[in-house]
Amino acid sequence: MILAFSLFLACIVPYTSSASLAFVSLTVPALVIANMLFFLYWLLRKKIYMLLSLSILVYGYITLGTFIGFNGSTKNGNDSDSISLLSYNVLGFHGRNHGDWETNTAPQIIEFVKSENPDVICFQEFQPNYVKKEMLKNYPYLANKFEIKKDLTGKDLAIYSKFKIINDGVLDFPDTFNGGVYVDILYKNDTIRIYNLHLQSLSIRPGYFKKERSDKLFVRLRDSFAKQQRQSDIVRQHINDSPYPVVVSGDFNNTQFSKVYFNIKGDLNDSFLKAGHGYGETIKFWKFPFRIDMILADPSIEFLSHKNYKINISDHEPIMATFKITNE
Repeated sequence: MILAFSLFLACIVPYTSSASLAFVSLTVPALVIANMLFFLYWLLRKKIYMLLSLSILVYGYITLGTFIGFNGSTKNGNDSDSISLLSYNVLGFHGRNHGDWETNTAPQIIEFVKSENPDVICFQEFQPNYVKKEMLKNYPYLANKFEIKKDLTGKDLAIYSKFKIINDGVLDFPDTFNGGVYVDILYKNDTIRIYNLHLQSLSIRPGYFKKERSDKLFVRLRDSFAKQQRQSDIVRQHINDSPYPVVVSGDFNNTQFSKVYFNIKGDLNDSFLKAGHGYGETIKFWKFPFRIDMILADPSIEFLSHKNYKINISDHEPIMATFKITNE
């Protein structure tokens, strides 16, 4: 009953503004698996309790959707009518291990980007001093957000494009290093607006649970979730005001079961759910996989493919989607 009620709470999270409940949404996959096991257990024992587990699983699927991609095959898009977009949090081009922050991973990451050859690249936690102009010479157009606050480097963003950028801008999030940048690219006779977002970081590591009092940690995380929700409102309003079809990519620092994700997504399509397969993991926390990096797009844009990588360079893994515009 506790597990069933917990999953019920998780189903409510996307439709409430309670930052305190946001924690529950992080546990949805574990809650689903636990309730499935209980359903099978009571089914084998022929007990009526199986109806409780079954009903909450059905309700969860209806309200939250699935976290597994079942797209066995992807559509082929010709180079002449499709666009590929790579989104990657590169951790400032530093080594991912705690004791090896001075390692420069830029050569590895640039080599990976060149091998995949996407049309548009969205970098989060981007450090421009590590990337020389000739390293990405096939991308003549660039828009970035780079700022320093209180003598500390901000959460910098960059969008590289093979297509002409006719306009760009910045989304400012108050009281944070995080933010967003967007570009309007000219593709044949169409204009598409592409967002690159980095929402509020939770700034936790497994070791923090031992070093920080639990009540202080809870308050800090609750404040981070509240900031994310305010940031998602800013993004959603900007999307609503866009004169062009939009593609939204970036590090959401939250899962698809969160209020943040539901708010930004609205009627947009999710590349992983439309064209991906498997679990879609983009980061591990305490060895538990999460999908917190997203690519979303306007309904007039059709996703042809979605790919999750496992290259183990940054703390995040990159994702890439290929899409095309279906309506004139």
